[in-house]
Amino acid sequence: MPVWECDPATMKGRCCRRKQETMKLSEKDQAENKESQRNWSCSLIVAALVGAFGSSFLYGYNLSVVNAPTPYIKAFYNETWYRRHGQPIDPDTLTLLWSVTVSIFAIGGLVGTLMVKMIGKFLGRKYTLLVNNGFAISAALLMACSLQAGTFEMLIVGRFIMGVDGGIALSALPMYLNEISPKEIRGSLGQVTAIFICIGVFSGQLLGLPELLGKERTWPYLFGVIIVPALAQLASLPFLPESPRYLLFEKHDEAGATKAFQTFLGKADVSQELEEALAESRVQRNLRLVSVFELLRAPFVRWQVITVVITMASYQLCGLNAIWFYTNSIFGKAGVPQDKIPYITLSTGGIETLAAIFSGLVIERLGRRPLLIGGFGLMALFFGMLTVTLTLQDQAPWIPYLSIVCILAIIASFCSGPGGIPFILTGEFFQQSERPAAFIIAGTVNWLSNFVVGLLFPFIQKSLESYCFLVFATICIAGAIYFYFVLPETKNRTHAEISQAFAKRNKAHPPEVKADSAMAEEKANSQPETDPSSTLDSYGQNRIV
Repeated sequence: MPVWECDPATMKGRCCRRKQETMKLSEKDQAENKESQRNWSCSLIVAALVGAFGSSFLYGYNLSVVNAPTPYIKAFYNETWYRRHGQPIDPDTLTLLWSVTVSIFAIGGLVGTLMVKMIGKFLGRKYTLLVNNGFAISAALLMACSLQAGTFEMLIVGRFIMGVDGGIALSALPMYLNEISPKEIRGSLGQVTAIFICIGVFSGQLLGLPELLGKERTWPYLFGVIIVPALAQLASLPFLPESPRYLLFEKHDEAGATKAFQTFLGKADVSQELEEALAESRVQRNLRLVSVFELLRAPFVRWQVITVVITMASYQLCGLNAIWFYTNSIFGKAGVPQDKIPYITLSTGGIETLAAIFSGLVIERLGRRPLLIGGFGLMALFFGMLTVTLTLQDQAPWIPYLSIVCILAIIASFCSGPGGIPFILTGEFFQQSERPAAFIIAGTVNWLSNFVVGLLFPFIQKSLESYCFLVFATICIAGAIYFYFVLPETKNRTHAEISQAFAKRNKAHPPEVKADSAMAEEKANSQPETDPSSTLDSYGQNRIV
């Protein structure tokens, strides 16, 4: 389209320039869409699928697998207790023992999260995921043999070890996916983590049906199935490269990083991607990995840390894990016949899987912020409706089924946004040297909140009855309000641009921004002899994050 000349001093000139800018933005969007389509290489897809199947799938599976065999496991506890002590177990002791069985998964997750930085520093992202399969295999054997051995402690210890696996997986996998994906598809690839969590939940519900493994003598095999994804990842992941950013920043292996970029991007010319990574590498060349306490004290990432903490706390305390852990109990109190509960529970897994896939398809169009705010807002609305239906469930025979609709709507709202975006944001907010410590903070909040919900929800439900979900509605509303006022959009932005978006609120610029400002001043003062990389290097030598 021809562009006519305009006088910049006139209104017509300003309108003309706006049209030109709009045309440029439109052309840029089209170019980004084409680039996004080219960025989906076979190796990138395989890495995401294999990594998620052996990691986040197992996390989701272990959230739901304890649901269907609950009466059989409690009977096993009672039988073992009677054999040891000569009397039945006290009901309150049984409730506490069962709550520990459910919630100790989160304690293991916290331990695994704290181990990630130490393991990842020496092994890298890929080999951390591979070593992590050892925890999954040992946990599967312990839990599968607990009934035959007549020792319920084996089930509890197995749940703890499986939690360690989940804690490592939910930190190492998002870091790996974040570092191997181009920024144009970073959100969509990051949603693979959430999608496989949902598929894992659905698989746990499906295998828990009475027609499959949800029977009195076969329930231990539900836990033995865990070994299959672990072995699949062990057999596949070694053939894929390590994270190119890890190779470049922490191993200083430029040749290996180049080869990894070529494999994941599916093209021979990766000079642009390597140049961008090298620019960031020069800034951080002499910066060691940041500790958790240093990250908490750093003023230029203060609001990033606060946002990650609130995001992860909202992710767990919003109440969805209570639904995953105790779906059968909730449906029973809603008046659903006992023989229909497993099949209705199965529908929740199907809904959340579809919602997670939908989120993965639209996240690069709508952005992270609208999906997160909208998801929590809708959850609060449907929690309120669920409270009303549970309170009035005896007034009409159709009201319990309305409760089921509300539960499905809550799950769909969660998985369409809040279910996967917290893991993406943790990777996007922080630079390479800060990322491991950031995932430790996020994981600690994640697993502690998970433990609190798993341990306290039975007692909250017992004391508040149908009003217990108002607690979760309040948390969802508070989270949505915070994200509305604080969270910037991170879609298709580099890490430096995201840091800039927080800079005004932090009232401090990150070191690399200051370095770039110094370079700009030197160029403005016409000092061509100054080498920009040397400016960055000298800054890095005098400053440790």
